[in-house]
Amino acid sequence: MARPTRRALLLATPLLLAAAPVARGHDFRFDNIEGGAIDLADWRGKPMLVVNTASFCGYAKQFSALQKLHERYGPRGLLVLAVPSNDFNQENPDANAIKDFCEETWGVQFPMAAPVHVKGPEAHPFFAWAAAQSVAPRWNFYKYLVGRDGRLLQAFPSNTEPDSASMRQAIEAALSAPDPGRARQPATG
Repeated sequence: MARPTRRALLLATPLLLAAAPVARGHDFRFDNIEGGAIDLADWRGKPMLVVNTASFCGYAKQFSALQKLHERYGPRGLLVLAVPSNDFNQENPDANAIKDFCEETWGVQFPMAAPVHVKGPEAHPFFAWAAAQSVAPRWNFYKYLVGRDGRLLQAFPSNTEPDSASMRQAIEAALSAPDPGRARQPATG
């Protein structure tokens, strides 16, 4: 059997890339700060707000507003996920200390991932995907809103408060979008 030439391989590469499935926000997993895993596939068909966090950041007060979003929109299907990172040198190296601090100081009850990198070549695959779609986190508390269909809907910079009108409107729109996984019921007559 003949071996493919370099030219044939180069010509086939765009076809292979076009046939490759496109990653979606629900295609990733995080280690849970409490142990185990957070598989975003479990949230397929629901919107998600993924936020890179840091306990010692000046924006840490946003944990309180994120908790309020969790309480307000969680029952309607929104996942609020905190993802601690020390990429900006403002996070505790101990996962248990992070968890305890966020629960005791800010009343955090929404899921938290174990600390990861959110930028650069070591970035967690979710953040590498989000950066390719929009922008990599430039600081702590970058917020990524993922739609029901797994597409990145919007990235919000650190200074956008979680309870701002723009964020609430974007979340409401994401929650109002049809669930792509639900089969349409035929009309009965």
